[in-house]
Amino acid sequence: MNSYSVISIIILYLLVLFGIAYWAERKAKKRWVNNAYVYTLSLAVYCSAWTYYGSVGIAARSGVSFLTTYLGPIIAAPLWIVVLKKVIRISKQHKISSIADFISLRYGNNRFLGGLVTVVCVIGILPYISLQLKAVSETFSILTSTPITASTSSVFTDTTFYVAILLATFVAFFGTRTADAARRRQGIIFSVAVESVLKLVFFLAIGIYVTFYLFDGTSDIFSKINKTDNFESLISLTSLEAGINWYFMIALSFFAIFLLPRQFQVSVIENVTEKHLKKAIWLFPLYLLLFNVFVIFIAWGGSLSLGSDVNPDYYTLLLPLKEEHIFLAILVFLGGFSAVISMVVVSTLALSTMLSNNLIIPYGFLDKFSRSHPERIDHYIKNIRRIAIFSLIVGAYLFYINFNIQLSLFSIGLISFVVIAQLAPSFFIGLFWNRGSARAAKLSIISGSLITTYTLILPFVLDSIFDNATFIENGPFGFGLLRPYQLFGIDFLTPVTHAFFWSMFLNVLVYLAVSLASVGNYRERNYAEMFVHSNAHYLQENAFVWKGEAYVQDIRNMLYTFLGRRKTDHALHQFFNKYDIPLTTERADARLINFSEKLLTGSLGGASSRILIASVIQEQPVSLVEVLEILEENKKAISSNKTLTQKSKELTKLTEELKKANHQLQFQDKLKDEFLDTVAHELKTPITAIRATSEVLKDNEDMPDSLQQEFLSNILHDSKRLSKLINNILDLEKLASGREIFDKKEHNLQKTIDRAVKGILPIAKEKQVRIKVSKEIHIIKSHYDEDRMLQVFTNILSNAIKFVEEEKGEISIQYKRGANNVLIQIEDNGKGIPKEDVPHIFDKFYQSKNQNLQKPVGSGFGLAISKHIVENHKGKIWVDEEVITGARFNIKLPCK
Repeated sequence: MNSYSVISIIILYLLVLFGIAYWAERKAKKRWVNNAYVYTLSLAVYCSAWTYYGSVGIAARSGVSFLTTYLGPIIAAPLWIVVLKKVIRISKQHKISSIADFISLRYGNNRFLGGLVTVVCVIGILPYISLQLKAVSETFSILTSTPITASTSSVFTDTTFYVAILLATFVAFFGTRTADAARRRQGIIFSVAVESVLKLVFFLAIGIYVTFYLFDGTSDIFSKINKTDNFESLISLTSLEAGINWYFMIALSFFAIFLLPRQFQVSVIENVTEKHLKKAIWLFPLYLLLFNVFVIFIAWGGSLSLGSDVNPDYYTLLLPLKEEHIFLAILVFLGGFSAVISMVVVSTLALSTMLSNNLIIPYGFLDKFSRSHPERIDHYIKNIRRIAIFSLIVGAYLFYINFNIQLSLFSIGLISFVVIAQLAPSFFIGLFWNRGSARAAKLSIISGSLITTYTLILPFVLDSIFDNATFIENGPFGFGLLRPYQLFGIDFLTPVTHAFFWSMFLNVLVYLAVSLASVGNYRERNYAEMFVHSNAHYLQENAFVWKGEAYVQDIRNMLYTFLGRRKTDHALHQFFNKYDIPLTTERADARLINFSEKLLTGSLGGASSRILIASVIQEQPVSLVEVLEILEENKKAISSNKTLTQKSKELTKLTEELKKANHQLQFQDKLKDEFLDTVAHELKTPITAIRATSEVLKDNEDMPDSLQQEFLSNILHDSKRLSKLINNILDLEKLASGREIFDKKEHNLQKTIDRAVKGILPIAKEKQVRIKVSKEIHIIKSHYDEDRMLQVFTNILSNAIKFVEEEKGEISIQYKRGANNVLIQIEDNGKGIPKEDVPHIFDKFYQSKNQNLQKPVGSGFGLAISKHIVENHKGKIWVDEEVITGARFNIKLPCK
């Protein structure tokens, strides 16, 4: 393919990414940009060009060994909910902006340790970035059929150089928009997430193409590769030694997913909320699984189709080109280019922050900053990081053109992993063990790095670059026990796992020994307690131990210099309000000093912020015993506060319950008054009618017989009504007091309900209301007082007839048989029961206010009596609130 066409595609693709990043920056607060899926996909920056191309190469050479690079992260993912969540919480509390800041702060904000971590990361990652540029150069060469001339021609004629400059411009533009390095870069992260989707889709596309287009599925590839001589070594671990190598490789990748600067950047610094981890712990392993579905088949397919004459790292690109499927080859190239971009962008962003905050500013620019204006300081910090970004990428390019051409993707990637792994003991042990000291961390990292240099980097450089194997074969001065690849006679490990084993062994040994042998200063132990017990609320400003003399105005003036008046005044005002401190306070306490350090940490780094704060206060040394005593007092104080808070909550809850109970009593008292008024009215009405009718009969002896009979009928009706009302009152009180004796016998429930329906049927026919009873095939028998249960069913059916419309009313009765009970549902299509009436519908002093315009006939005791009857039969009666139209009463009774 024409070189200019590929260059045009690259430029167009980069412009699209610029546009996506710019859009994401504009929509930074939208859910499209800030969600768990974007966060998880940004973690896939782990899948660099080494993953995209190198995994296929190692699978072709060594079979399933490529899986070790992914098994470590997959094993680590479930632990994120504990380990990474803790790291994120600490980083947010202290405004940490890089892994160097994190480790430095854990050991008392140690400036030298932060610089040391930065140097280790730069040494480890710079060759790794050059590896990405190598991948771009070689794939560009393959796609355009042009030779690689980076090491012999001018950089100005090398396409890779311009790609590197464009990437540096991208990072500088979107990564340095603010001086606060602890703030998120939504544009970069969203573009990385988009690239993660693209590289996965394009890799799956080439996998499907090789497996199902070039070959007839996985079985076809397997049957053909099965005939090769080294097949067994490709699909299995051939010995115990191979298993040990696997174990160390998995451990190496496990450390990498936590410690690589780019992974710390996306997983910790760019995290919006800890809740995103819940999705990441399963979605990220799924992503890695999908990425590796076709790796082995692409590798085997490439070996079968192309043989061993070509670089197996680039089978994904060479196979479609062989078949002249140019479009697919371009997609594969763009997928690899996406892997390169995301890795280079995030890595240089993280490293530039580390360089500025842990080396350049604390060791060279603090004095200049102290004499400058806040806006200029902000400008200086941004420019320092921009220069660092360009310097890193140019340095990686220079490494590439001088050394990387002879080296494989896999080898450079593993060397970087081993170098970065030297941070593991100081990082992980320090996170859970408060005894670890700064001296131990520094000596362990240095010793581990020296062993790595001796057992891996030095022999690798001598062999690969200078073609000198004498040192490897004979050791220094011919001393065989010190051969770098077989140190002290261990000869069954690969160079990488051998270096990893010895460096970790010495690293951990030094860390533990020095930590136990020497005690760190009070500041180290103070921060150690904060990190180890980060879940405790007291480990915020209150846990910072400090003794000395400091004035608010001095701290304020220093903050003015670096942050400006508006930002400083706003921050301090919030601080004073939070802790209820008077604004006129003159002396500063430990909380304000800690708070002020955090304000500066995001822009200047922990080491510089500590130096600046120390310059305006007079600190007195604190013994380790005092630190522990103060922390213990804080713990006790917080514990006491928690107890008081809990008791206060319980008291508040009890008060609310008493208020509720009192309100309920008042409500019941009101109902009682209304009930007595109603009863008095109900009793007075028939008595008055009887008396009036009787007086008429007495005073009119010559009244016609027909009229006398009518008056006597009215007296009889009112007497019955009066008798029924008195019986209901007595009945309700007997049931409520438990003095009622039930005549419980075994009855057929269907027959009892039929009796109730027959008894109410004349009233239903009068209103032309239809009653439907479901036919249950099996006989339902239950133990109950039939007269009382008839009273319940009759009452509910009467109410249903009362509240449905004439001619349109329908009432249905259904049975639902359970294991040891039966549910009877009586439903109507009437006006229903208001929601506010439902909780009180069975109260003995309650009548619904949502009845008809005229007061309905009845005493209002029916449902209260029904409830007592059902409950005395060990049953339950309630109103179904889910019914939209009408009302449904549920009655559950025990049955056989």
